[in-house]
Amino acid sequence: MTRETTTTQTSAGIDPRGPRVGAGITALLLAVVVLLGATTAGLVLLAVVAAGFLLGAVRGAQGTVQGWLFKAFVRPRLAPPVELEDPRPPRFAQLVGLVVTGVGVVLGLAGVLAAVPWAAGIAFVAAGLNAVVGLCLGCELYLLGARLRPSAR
Repeated sequence: MTRETTTTQTSAGIDPRGPRVGAGITALLLAVVVLLGATTAGLVLLAVVAAGFLLGAVRGAQGTVQGWLFKAFVRPRLAPPVELEDPRPPRFAQLVGLVVTGVGVVLGLAGVLAAVPWAAGIAFVAAGLNAVVGLCLGCELYLLGARLRPSAR
């Protein structure tokens, strides 16, 4: 995986495979939005995806519908993770997804339906990269921000 673990293993860590599975589900939904295009149906589905990102930003990636699906159906069939991941970078990635899809929803509601597939396409690229190769762009932004912050000494 390309993500760094920013804390030691604790009980608060999450299985890093969960957000990746969630990204795959999200990418599939976003691909449908892109295919629906600048339509009311596309706007509604994008709003559903944005609501999922809102859950993830508030509760963490494990607190989303995708996180529940991973925990209920995928995780029981896997070996325990080698190490746990800090939940903060995936939570920040959920916030980034919320901003991108939220802009598309707001513009779509304002009558600019052409923004719906564009926002979905941008979010699809990020979700697809995470699902396919394990590169979480939002997580990388979080880690970059952590490195650029002045140390609290």
